[in-house]
Amino acid sequence: MTIDELNFDEKGLIPAIVQDAQSKEVLMLAYMNRESLDMSLKTGETWFYSRSRQELWNKGATSGNKQQIVDMRFDCDKDTLIVKVITQGPACHNGSYSCFTQSLNNDNDKSQVSPDRFQIINELEETIALREAEMPEGAYTTYLFDKGVDKILKKVGEEAAEVIIAAKNRSSEELEWETADLLYHLLVLLREQKVGLDQILAVLKERHKNKATT
Repeated sequence: MTIDELNFDEKGLIPAIVQDAQSKEVLMLAYMNRESLDMSLKTGETWFYSRSRQELWNKGATSGNKQQIVDMRFDCDKDTLIVKVITQGPACHNGSYSCFTQSLNNDNDKSQVSPDRFQIINELEETIALREAEMPEGAYTTYLFDKGVDKILKKVGEEAAEVIIAAKNRSSEELEWETADLLYHLLVLLREQKVGLDQILAVLKERHKNKATT
């Protein structure tokens, strides 16, 4: 597949949907022409074409909020791109983690519409990604990222020990609370290390193929 096989519009542009490779949150929509797409592929960073300024721009060149490309895909019509990235800071010019923050139907309670029992994990992963990007003052997750990996590792170790104690105490309620704390801190650690939960699930899937290991 080459760039020339993509279907650019009459202005020589193709929409590029930027997605967080870890949390899967859609971050922004921008446009690429052949030159900016070629630059993105060569540098491993997102380059776009500004329709208003009519020039190329490298995301994060002035703000420092770079986007490292993990994967780029095109749709069945070859006229839209998905760009999966590892982010450094907010994606939106207004300082938000994602440009898509407003709900059209004003229904922000995902728990009421999702039948997926693991949806909370997805939501938590998105929230942790948002905290890392925006670093809001007073948030506990912000505190952890600000203190760095040693603090996060300490909390993971503490919570793992608490899970063990809860299990030894045969307390279901205590075990539920401590396991939730451990899962949260593990997700923070994965975000800090730039390891997506999907990568962990892929390892589990690979291991499951060999039933002898499970």
